[in-house]
Order: sequence, then structure tokens, then C-alpha cells
Amino acid sequence: MPDSDNNEQNRRVGLHPAIVIFGVIIGLWIFIQAIIPKSKDVQPPQSTSARSEKAATLLKDAKSALVPTFKVTAHVEGMNAVSLLVPQQTTDSQIVALLTHLKEARTNGDLSSQIPATTPGNNVDEFAVADVYIFSDPQYAVTEAIEILSVGAHAPGDFYQSTIPFEVAMEQVRGHYTVNLNDKTHPERASLGLAEEATGLYSKRYQPLF
Repeated sequence: MPDSDNNEQNRRVGLHPAIVIFGVIIGLWIFIQAIIPKSKDVQPPQSTSARSEKAATLLKDAKSALVPTFKVTAHVEGMNAVSLLVPQQTTDSQIVALLTHLKEARTNGDLSSQIPATTPGNNVDEFAVADVYIFSDPQYAVTEAIEILSVGAHAPGDFYQSTIPFEVAMEQVRGHYTVNLNDKTHPERASLGLAEEATGLYSKRYQPLF
């Protein structure tokens, strides 16, 4: 009987190693899912050539589209960022037309008459560094949204006390026009939607244009 009791006690002491390992794996998976933004799984759905073909089609269609009316709703000077609000019924073709218009106006030196200069007094250009975010929902065309978009998805949680999560603001961006004249390879970029290429995050509607 004593041997039987000892065997029973041995079976009761501790968990089986396989159960412990399995539990640790599940715990790590839950932790990773919690700390990485949901947008992590949203990648550009097409190959580079397919995206280029779609961009060419969008740019062609935009030539016959009307540039939508827009108004400046926020300007964060320290981040060289501006948000524009367009009507909610604005189509993607019109967003592309507006992005093309912004590029042409900057090249012609007329952009500062339409939106605030992001680098006023700069010897190279009044928009030498710029981020222009286009929204069609006034709830997100605000300073708070472009601040969190500018600092990025992985900024410390208390960097800005924002009530708008990065991944939510990201999905609300209809178009994005960015300028960095220090980058000689790609001084200007524009897209439908928004991408944070450094971290591999892309909004669902993301489509690079130029």
C-alpha cells in the first residue's frame, strides 16, 4: 500500500512538461497579438507590376476627374503636416486628381497659396518636407489624428495622449502626399490610403501612385 500511495503522489506533483510548453507557446502568441497593431496583416495585395499597372490606370482616369473642393482642417508645424477635408462623396479618381494637383501646384510654386507652407522660408522650397493627409470624414481631419499618424504606429503609448488609435486613423486616410526633397531618389510620393513602409503597415485601400 505505501508504494501505491507514493506512485499516486508522484503523479499529482507538477504538470506534465508538454502541457507547460504548450501553455507558454499559447501565452506568447496572445502577447504578440496584443502588442502588434491589427493593421500588420494588411499588406499590398498585388505584385509590384500589378500595382504599377493599377496606378497607371488610376492616374489616367484622374485626368478627366474633377479636383474636389477641399479645406485645411489642421496644420502641425513641428511635424510639417497638414490635413485636408474633402466631401464624403469624393471618389478615388477625384482623390488621385487632387494628389496630382498638389504635386503640380508645388512644382509651379503655387501650393502655398492653397495650403500652409510646411517649411516656410526654406531656401529650397516652402514644402521641402511635407505630409499632406486627405480625409473625407471630419471626425478624423483633426490635429490629433495627424499627430498620431506622424509619430507612427510604434511610438510610446504616452507620447501623445490620443483617443484615436493609429490603426483607426490610418484607415480613414483617403490620400497621402509626402515631400522630402532631401531624398534624391524619391523626393515626392503619393498614394491612395496610407503606408508606413518602415514597419510594413498598410491601410486596406493603400495604392501607391507615384
